[in-house]
Amino acid sequence: MGTRLATSLTDDSARAAPEADLAGRRRLVGIALMCGAVAFFAGLDACAKTLARGGVDPLVTTFMRYAASVAMISLFINPVRTPGVVKSRRLPLQIIRSLLLFASTALNFLALRYLQMAETISIQFAAPLTVALLAGPLLGEWSSRARLMAIGVGFLGVLVIVRPGVGGMHPAALLCVANVLVYAFYAIITRKLAAYDSTATTMFYTGLAGLGLMAPLLPWIWTNPANLTHWALLIGVALFGTLGHWLLVLAHARAPANVLSPFIYTQLLWSVTFGFLLFGDLPSRWTVAGAMIVVGSGLYLLAQETIRRETRPAA
Repeated sequence: MGTRLATSLTDDSARAAPEADLAGRRRLVGIALMCGAVAFFAGLDACAKTLARGGVDPLVTTFMRYAASVAMISLFINPVRTPGVVKSRRLPLQIIRSLLLFASTALNFLALRYLQMAETISIQFAAPLTVALLAGPLLGEWSSRARLMAIGVGFLGVLVIVRPGVGGMHPAALLCVANVLVYAFYAIITRKLAAYDSTATTMFYTGLAGLGLMAPLLPWIWTNPANLTHWALLIGVALFGTLGHWLLVLAHARAPANVLSPFIYTQLLWSVTFGFLLFGDLPSRWTVAGAMIVVGSGLYLLAQETIRRETRPAA
């Protein structure tokens, strides 16, 4: 009896080891995919900034970004391949969400015309802090006192970057602050829609409202790109955005969000690198200090959320 039990335990351990190794490899692949995704997003910002400095209207760049996104999504998610995908139980919320995401992208591209890439992304890292703050009154997910203090410290980091009233930052930083608020509402509406519509339905509507808003305005804002370089950059905006979101989906299919989320902040490294190589920009000491505060606050909130989930009693 004892021999059979020992043999059984040995066999179970032998089976568990390869499964653990496989799970570990999947997580490493997920982390690599996440790092690749944010690198593509930084590349998207670099293309958008180059276009803005070259005289291309940021709204044209935004249109190209979403035209490509809608085209890609429609190949995989459409009424033919996914019957019923058009039906939404909260259609007004889907439209508002789509418009908010479009506005967020437009604000980012407008800000990139005047600010360094490292400055814009450092301020945008405050979006998770804003979501955590708004989740209480809007979703009933109230933060503890420690989390509220971390959120406050994170916003202090944004103030260090922006330095309002001391003449240190271009007024376009306010576009980034507006972007943080807009994106936070987009994220909250996305979470609310998860209770009513499928992921496929939400993905289907993601770019439609913004694209529909821009299409009638295109004849008034469109100007032909001045050269082949501008055309290549516009294609780059579409390509980097599409590939970035594709890698993001693949990453989340292989590793949980709490494992992947810290690696979002590697986008700052890419932004600094591209900013220096392409535009000769180096972040100021204020931007570096503020970014460290914002990132630290975000990582603290992530750690607290991970602990809360792991200690939550099973239903």
